[in-house]
Amino acid sequence: MARYDKEPVVRIADEASVCGEGWAAVLDGMRARLPQPGRAVVAVELYPGVDARAVANRLREGFPDATIRLTEEAFLSSAELRATFASTLTDDPVFNVMHPWTIESYFDPGRLRTMRTDIAGSEELVFVVGAGSGFVTGKDADLVLSGNVARWELQQRQRAHRIGNLGFGNADASPGELYKIAFFLDWRVGDACRHTIYRRADFFLDLNDAATPRVLPGEVLRAAVRSTVEQPFRVVPFFDPGPWGGQWMRTRFALPEGPANYAWGFDCVPEENSVLLGFGERRFELPAIVLVHEEPERLLGETVLRRFGAEFPIRFDLLDTIEGGNLSLQVHPSTAYIREHFGMAYTQDESYYMLHSEPGSAMYLGLRNEVDPQAMAAALSAAQRGDTPFDADRFAAIWPTRTHDHFSIPAGTVHCSGTGNVVLEISATPYIFTFKLWDWGRTGLDGRPRPIHLEHGLRNIRWERTAAWVERELVGQTTPVASGEGWQEERTGLHSTEFLETRRHWFTGPVPHETAGNLQVLNLVEGEAAVIASPTGAFPELHLHYAETVILPACLGAYTISPPAPTERPLATLKAFVRE
Repeated sequence: MARYDKEPVVRIADEASVCGEGWAAVLDGMRARLPQPGRAVVAVELYPGVDARAVANRLREGFPDATIRLTEEAFLSSAELRATFASTLTDDPVFNVMHPWTIESYFDPGRLRTMRTDIAGSEELVFVVGAGSGFVTGKDADLVLSGNVARWELQQRQRAHRIGNLGFGNADASPGELYKIAFFLDWRVGDACRHTIYRRADFFLDLNDAATPRVLPGEVLRAAVRSTVEQPFRVVPFFDPGPWGGQWMRTRFALPEGPANYAWGFDCVPEENSVLLGFGERRFELPAIVLVHEEPERLLGETVLRRFGAEFPIRFDLLDTIEGGNLSLQVHPSTAYIREHFGMAYTQDESYYMLHSEPGSAMYLGLRNEVDPQAMAAALSAAQRGDTPFDADRFAAIWPTRTHDHFSIPAGTVHCSGTGNVVLEISATPYIFTFKLWDWGRTGLDGRPRPIHLEHGLRNIRWERTAAWVERELVGQTTPVASGEGWQEERTGLHSTEFLETRRHWFTGPVPHETAGNLQVLNLVEGEAAVIASPTGAFPELHLHYAETVILPACLGAYTISPPAPTERPLATLKAFVRE
């Protein structure tokens, strides 16, 4: 059985020495580039969630005579920040409102002026450390560093109450609240700060292991990013348990035994995944969103950029309910609704591809014919009050599932995977905007009831999407597209109202593909392994294993996918891209 690679590496160089390791390497690198002797200003831009005081202590050890200023010294108080961001920070336990806040909003104008005056008047070495250091120093910094941590690692620190939100001093808050504020506020501001100094940063720090950081010169990191988006690459997947999670991924991917189950497998969510850059045996972990923000033309292509800007609009993940439970019965908002109520530009249209289905498995999709909306709303309300469990079988249409079935789920369609499925979820990326209608009366892993958003949900259900409509529009929509020697191509969806197109290829020989200047994402849905290659040798071969997802940058052009050895049993890939 081919292995699922949980730590895929983009190989950049054979020499490990290119990537420094440890604080001594960080300090030595700075010493080599600092002007000697005399005054100098160093901006150490840290992503929200990085412990600025711990970094400052390390710098103080290496430069005991230097002045070290933390950006948070000039922040507004936590109460003032909450008041400033009140229009974004709602009382909802899951959702806030997206707003284009900048790092400037965090600073007290008077304190900021004083800090800048002090820095300008210093005749010594000054370090400005923390989120917004590039904003504080502006173009006057003699040396600029960018310190980053993968968002998945930040979530682990939130769950362990090791970090709070930027400037809030709230590490004791619930992980849900910490994540919510980070998603809508911290990470947006942090991305903008990093982007502002990206082209002039002298060093980049990988601070996922705070005790043993990795450091790359700025020119090396930027060249590595360009190289990565000119070849097929995988991001580092991560896996998470859930109240409905199953056991298939644990067995198939050799995941750790600790959690009770694994519900989600995130193999292409660049907002939260990272990429591992390989320098010999040394690894530098970089948030994958950096590739999106800094090389959007090469990675995304004109079609995506024109419609979405520098955002990665395609999301691939796995949902495992084998020996688990049903997902929540849910619905996603319309584009107009998500824009009006949450400030998001587009919604979560999606589809469920059955990577594996057990005999007797099923999913809920759409509503039963002749459904009574008032009766369903009343039953959902009663269930939310705790009066009577909701009878989903009475109101929702049920469809048997088989391996390789593909179900389109445009926004507004009630849906839920049942137990016994491994779903490859292909969707747009506003992925937290799921309105749960019914969660089968269960609690989350923390023992608390999971949030139900019945008011939002009822406003977004498309009541005309009954079983007859679903059968005509969303189920069994596979149509042939093209074929060649040893391969055939099919369109498997998605619905005409969705912006994603999906194509499945069955093959026993080489299959020609072409990005045509448009971002593509692809998963090997049948077969143990396949080889992705350039017909001109423009990039190194990539070996893709079963259930792994790979990103094909828009600039790639022609590529082929082949079985690694002669075979009579067809392999299959599923590819998604944004429609022209």
